[in-house]
Amino acid sequence: MTAVVLGETDAAWLSHLDDVAARASAAGDNIDACLHFAREVGSSAPLPGSGRTRELWELLATAGAADLTCARVLEPHLDALAILDQAGLHGEESSTWGVYAAEGPGVAVTARASGDASLLDGTKPWCSLAGVLDRALITAHTGKRSRRLFSVDLRNPGIAVDSGGWFARGLTNVQSESVTLAAVPATPVGDDEWYLRRPGFAWGGMGVAAVWFGGAVALARSVAEKLSRRELDQIGALQLGRLDLLLHAGRTVLSAAAAHVDSGGGDIEIEAQRVRSTVAHIAEEVLTIAGHTLGPAPLALDDVHARRVADLTLYVRQDHAERDVARLGTLIGSGEAPW
Repeated sequence: MTAVVLGETDAAWLSHLDDVAARASAAGDNIDACLHFAREVGSSAPLPGSGRTRELWELLATAGAADLTCARVLEPHLDALAILDQAGLHGEESSTWGVYAAEGPGVAVTARASGDASLLDGTKPWCSLAGVLDRALITAHTGKRSRRLFSVDLRNPGIAVDSGGWFARGLTNVQSESVTLAAVPATPVGDDEWYLRRPGFAWGGMGVAAVWFGGAVALARSVAEKLSRRELDQIGALQLGRLDLLLHAGRTVLSAAAAHVDSGGGDIEIEAQRVRSTVAHIAEEVLTIAGHTLGPAPLALDDVHARRVADLTLYVRQDHAERDVARLGTLIGSGEAPW
C-alpha cells in the first residue's frame, strides 16, 4: 500500500493517492522534479475548509510517505494557494509558491507605500527554496505592532538570496535561505494581521502535521518490512504493537480534526496545537522505535531508510516541542478545562 488514508475512502480517490505516491517517489529529492510535481498536484488539490480537508491531508500524508523532500516542496505551495483563495485572490497555477512568515533577531521586512503600490525592504530569514521558486507570500511590518501579508515575484531584481550556510543532513536539497528585498513591488493579501487571525492559519499548521504523519507511516512500514524478513520475537512484536498504537492515534486525531475544520466548529487554535503536538510526538516515537528495533545497519547501508530518518528528524523540528505544549496549556488555562 502506498497511499496514506485517514478513514474509509472510495476506489477512485485511493487510485489518485497511489498515483501521487508514485510521482512523488519518482521525483525523489530532485528539486526541479519536485517543483513540477507541486504544480501538477496543486492544480487539482482540495482546499482546506472546503468539505474535503481530510482528502487534502491524505494527499499531503501520502506525499510525505513517498518522499519527504517532495512533500516539503508541495506543502507550502498548497498552503499559498489556499491562503490566496481565502483572501479572494487567484494564484498563478503555472507558478511555484512559498510562504515566508518567519521572523529572526535583528532582521525584519517592512512595507511602505509608494503611490498606489507597496514596496518591501529588509531581510527575511528561513525562506526555503527562495532561489528556485517563482513567487512567495511574505509577511512584512506595516507599523510597530502590525504585520501584513504580501505577494511578491521572487524573480524581481530587487531580491537577493543568500544561499550559504545550509549544512543540514536532512532535506539537504530544500535549502532554507535568507532573502533581502530592496524596494520590491508587492501586492497586499488581506488586511493587517489577517494572515495570523484567519482560521486558515491553523488549518495550514495541521497540514504540515499531516506530512509529518506520512513520514512516520513510511518509517513504520520500513520497520515492519525489515522485521518480516526474520522470525518475529517478543521484542519485535512489542515494537510492531507500539507502532500500531501510535499510528492509529495519529490517524484518529487527524481525521477528527479534518471533520472539525470542515464543520467550522470549536476553538480551532486549540485544536491545531493539539494536532501538531500529538503528531510531532508520534513522529519522534516512531523514529526512536525504528532506531531501537533496527539498529545501525539501515542507517549506514540503506540509502532510502537513512534519508527518510534524517529528513523526518529535521522536518519535525518545525514543532517547538515543550514550548508548544506550554502554549497549549496556556490556552487551556485561560478558560474552563475542556475535559
